[in-house]
Amino acid sequence: MQLSDDKITEIFYLADEFCKEFELVISKHSLGNRPKRTPKMSQSEVITIMVLFHFGVFKNLKHFYQYFVKEHLNSYFPQTVSYNRFVELMQSVALPMTLFLKTCCLGSCTGISFIDSTPIRVCKNKRIPRHKVFDGIAQRGKSTMGYFFGFKLHFVINDKGEILNFVITPGNTDDREPLKDKKFIEKLKGKLYADKGYVSQKLTEVLFVDGLHLITHIRNNMKNVLMEMIDKILLRKRSVIETINDELKNICSIEHSRHRSFKNFITNLISGLIAYSFFPKKPAIKYEVIKTDQIALF
Repeated sequence: MQLSDDKITEIFYLADEFCKEFELVISKHSLGNRPKRTPKMSQSEVITIMVLFHFGVFKNLKHFYQYFVKEHLNSYFPQTVSYNRFVELMQSVALPMTLFLKTCCLGSCTGISFIDSTPIRVCKNKRIPRHKVFDGIAQRGKSTMGYFFGFKLHFVINDKGEILNFVITPGNTDDREPLKDKKFIEKLKGKLYADKGYVSQKLTEVLFVDGLHLITHIRNNMKNVLMEMIDKILLRKRSVIETINDELKNICSIEHSRHRSFKNFITNLISGLIAYSFFPKKPAIKYEVIKTDQIALF
């Protein structure tokens, strides 16, 4: 995906406006003396560079920073620092970057939502016994593609392909656990479509009381149930969230096995989700409800 001048300006403007507001709020509640020296690169510049990296132009952050940002984007970022210093600054913006995603980059619920979870592997399976970076944090889990070691990204999208909310859990967490959290579903309404991993009568009843109708496929050992035709059609369209999974991993590169710290993992994942929100075209579904006064005879 190409990086246009308008897109770079748009991302930096939104990030800079947010960082100004964030700094005002933090300064009122911070304790102790503030640092006398300020970094050469601002938080908004670091966030912008991280987001631009996840547009799929490069797969290696070091090469992207040294051979693209410092050489071809020097008019946008005239006061670049060394790569090692940039990694330190990158870790320091993890909190404002997360809040920027939560407050400025998420979509709004339209009444039709899809939920899914995808594994975020931090190493290959043969390296699990000697993996140390995420020891005690990541866990072994199982997906449709087999066992893995890492985390799970649970997220909800609307019919426009916009991310509504997300949560990161260890790899052994049940897919239905995030739906039990009121904060995760507080902005959701209408119908929520999911796969067979979310089947739960008790959970469906609890969500229905809160105004959210959970609709899933039935398992092979379950009795058939009546379902509206629109729900059957939208369940078949649930593959749109799988397409978004593919874009997040193959274009935004939210998953790789070269992390050296948990902060690097978080900043890489969050900046990838922010980059996706700025994509001009997102996987979406089109549907049209036709109202008619005709009476059907059977």
